[in-house]
Amino acid sequence: MCGIWALFGSDECLASQCTNAMKIAHRGPDAFRFENVNGFTNCCFGFHRLAIVDQLYGMQPLRVKKFPYLWLCYNGEIYNHVTLKNKFEFEYQTKVDGEILLHLYDRFDIKQMASMLDGVFAFILLDTANRKVFLGRDTYGVRPLFRLLTDDGFLAVCSEAKGLTDITHSMPTPAKIIPFPPGHFEMFDLKLNGKVESVQMDRFHCCTDEPKHAIYNTLEGLDTGFALETVKSNIRILFENAVKKRLMAHRRIGCLLSGGLDSSLVAATLVKLAKEEKLKYPIQTFSIGAEDSPDVAAARKVADFIKSEHHEVSFTPEEGISVLEEVIIHLESYDITTVRASIGMYLVSKYIREKTDSVVIFSGEGSDELTQGYIYFHKAPSPKAGAEESVRLLEELYLFDGLRADRTTAAHGLELRVPFLDHRFTAYYLSLPEDMRVPKEGVEKHLLREAFQGIDLIPDEILWRRKEAFSDGLSSMKKSWYTSLQEHIESKVNDSQLEKADKLYPFNPPTTKEGFFIRQIFEKNFPGRCEWTPHYWMPRWIKATDPSARTLSIYKPDKDQ
Repeated sequence: MCGIWALFGSDECLASQCTNAMKIAHRGPDAFRFENVNGFTNCCFGFHRLAIVDQLYGMQPLRVKKFPYLWLCYNGEIYNHVTLKNKFEFEYQTKVDGEILLHLYDRFDIKQMASMLDGVFAFILLDTANRKVFLGRDTYGVRPLFRLLTDDGFLAVCSEAKGLTDITHSMPTPAKIIPFPPGHFEMFDLKLNGKVESVQMDRFHCCTDEPKHAIYNTLEGLDTGFALETVKSNIRILFENAVKKRLMAHRRIGCLLSGGLDSSLVAATLVKLAKEEKLKYPIQTFSIGAEDSPDVAAARKVADFIKSEHHEVSFTPEEGISVLEEVIIHLESYDITTVRASIGMYLVSKYIREKTDSVVIFSGEGSDELTQGYIYFHKAPSPKAGAEESVRLLEELYLFDGLRADRTTAAHGLELRVPFLDHRFTAYYLSLPEDMRVPKEGVEKHLLREAFQGIDLIPDEILWRRKEAFSDGLSSMKKSWYTSLQEHIESKVNDSQLEKADKLYPFNPPTTKEGFFIRQIFEKNFPGRCEWTPHYWMPRWIKATDPSARTLSIYKPDKDQ
């Protein structure tokens, strides 16, 4: 996990721009470099490094002797870089996984290069010989990327939008900062006058595509067909492979553990593989919650079962409220459920950074979207509607849960890894018949649970534990976190303010005091940037007025089972 930043086509592309690049310093606390491109005085890069692989040669912009005309800044991990290197007999200069991008670009075109990558990434590639700039982002947008492009040929790129906001202040009209779309690449011409022009934006992969490249063959070595036992076996094999490839690291690995199905499967598989791979340290697991929260109790059971080195982080509503503004600043979002759920993840990440030496952190993000895990999927009108909703959630993951997971961990210099969003795993799961993937017998994610039943990976009571939203599960059983937050806000926002919300905030007007309060904080720090949150996350098919699962009539917490 790193922070990348670049400017092209600016006469002000000097070291004074460092202050903008430094706004994302938290993403890479180990080293920083700011560099002008030789012979291109209007091009410069900024890079904040979190050293995970190849501590000697991992600084960026990455350049190798074989391609002196290529400059690469990227954030991510390419899990199949060794496979690609061996297949095409590339000769590496470093041990950096990202070097594969330079070789693939030289051998193929940019679209082929991007489509061959198995991993998570956001990249900026400058080809000075052909005067081209390329941007690209992984299929699900696990790694963030923002860009702004002006009509007069100025391009700025950054891992987070906050690194670009001050750049726009000197412009005659505010430039639009937009998140770069996942699964896409964009090509720019670098004109002789130094200005930049976008000439092509194209998609190289989407979540419903099965990767076409032979290296990716999803079913290679697996039994085909949709017999239940075959499907369950394939799910287990592909999931374990997804975790295994993500062990690529020279830093200590840990795992967030809420005690829910998804994080428990990740943690248990991680511990199992760590033993097989003979890692020199025990896997640390981390949970956060109130003293009597259901998540903390469930996580403790899992940790005891898998024998991880477990850490419990206490959570109080007062602590959550105290960090609310800094969390919103890191998120660059005012979505209510995203903000709520981010508080706990932000605080547990802070603990990991300050109290442990784990840097690479596994998590269960993506499972709910992929496997129809949200409780409202019980109300899907048909298997087809459920499957379509699953794809929609995956395509918007980078705006909500994906954004939350990246920003709350990156805020404390941690690198997040999410096995449920593995290409092979998601391609296979989405290819299964629609009626296999729906909730059954009143239980969401029934197929995923069935796949791991009877193998003693996690306790049965956890395997079949009902869904808890992260912001709900860390709460006290007596009072939820979101209720405490709303009570605090009650004295901060009056009825007349809320009545005028649609005039004050005509785009995505808040309808609750909590929404109004969060929006106030966002606008204070990012005025005029409301389009960064295109809409609020809300359940479908249910007349919901709040995103919390606890407000839904179909919600039944474990204590009521």
